[in-house]
Amino acid sequence: LAKEGMKFTNFYVNSPICSASRVALNTGKYPQRNRIHSYLSARKHNRKHEMPDWLAADNFTYAKLFKSKGYRTAHFGKWHMGGGRDVGDAPLPQAYGYEESFVSFEGLGDRVLWSKTGNQELSWQHGRGEILHLPKNKTTETYVDRAIEFIKENKNTPFLVNVFPNDLHDGHNPTTEQKTKWEQRGAKTATEARFFGVLDEMDRQIGRLLDTLDELQLAENTIVLLTSDNGPTDWSKYYKDGGQPPGFTGPYFGRKWSLYEGGIRMPFMIRWPANVPQGKVDDSTIISAIDLLPSLAGLSGLRIPDGTPLDGLDMSTALTGTPQQRSQPIFWEYGIRGSISPGKQEHISPHLAMRSGAWKLLMNPDGSELKLFNLVEDEGETTNLAASHPEKVNAMKEQLSAWWKEMDLYYTVSRTDVRK
Repeated sequence: LAKEGMKFTNFYVNSPICSASRVALNTGKYPQRNRIHSYLSARKHNRKHEMPDWLAADNFTYAKLFKSKGYRTAHFGKWHMGGGRDVGDAPLPQAYGYEESFVSFEGLGDRVLWSKTGNQELSWQHGRGEILHLPKNKTTETYVDRAIEFIKENKNTPFLVNVFPNDLHDGHNPTTEQKTKWEQRGAKTATEARFFGVLDEMDRQIGRLLDTLDELQLAENTIVLLTSDNGPTDWSKYYKDGGQPPGFTGPYFGRKWSLYEGGIRMPFMIRWPANVPQGKVDDSTIISAIDLLPSLAGLSGLRIPDGTPLDGLDMSTALTGTPQQRSQPIFWEYGIRGSISPGKQEHISPHLAMRSGAWKLLMNPDGSELKLFNLVEDEGETTNLAASHPEKVNAMKEQLSAWWKEMDLYYTVSRTDVRK
């Protein structure tokens, strides 16, 4: 994909955890505006962390935009914006603009389940769709099967389709054949062999999907995007006896559940042969998941309804090959109302962060743990420059504090409504 399109090295998701990241991607808004800052789970967990049980269905989404313009729309793969566990009354993906859907236990409607116990047990009882019982290592293949079927059915019609694999979310359960292949190729541990087994299979399934576009002669004018929702896992169990968790963050510090770069800075590629140059790398444009809704609208010539509240920017100029300077910073919050902490102590970050140009500031809401990094010169966040750049710190601190005060109001209003 990188050779046939463009790669961006400064792409950010808007949370280091799944539900919040996916909410931002779909809505073009910071997830805190919907009071979703952690992963959606059982009702008791959601109440504890002051979250709703699902993303409100009245949100504008990119699926609603494309559907309103005559595109066929579908979502195949992980959902995690509501439904599952003891939440059986969440809206189906159709309420968010997806005409067809096939998800997993963290969603409702047609879905695949690979266990009848644990956090999938109640999903069997909810109904509300066809349920397939398959091993986890068959899920990506099944999602791609459904996507290929959907594309073939709509080859003469504009379409939007999400394919969101979940195999790389631990636990990793490859087939014996997949695992053995990587044991024989020098995987250092059984954990690593399992991870490479599912990664290899995901790559093969993405290949099937892209081959279908070629076979149907659709590749030239189909936009393909590839990214992730957060950094790789960081459970403490992986560090026992000197071990390391699976997944690689390159030069970036931190992992999932952290606002350091390894938790939020993701690979991003776009392929669109008709309009995107091949083999180009953009190292300067700073782009984020909240930008994708307005950017896809720009790329496709679609008009977003007037008055639609969005935090994202139209970065379509950059996506078609011309670097674009961002007009607004990107902001993050994680963990203020509780969530999962990284297993490695050093990866636990302050609760707030912002990126503005070359600079990144991290801090807590009370102004403690100030950390300032120049990411152009220090992408690994090794040297805290806060003490030597007080003017830069003060300016960014004021912006970040103002952003968080605005986001915090959504929770304050919610608490007031509950008391009433």
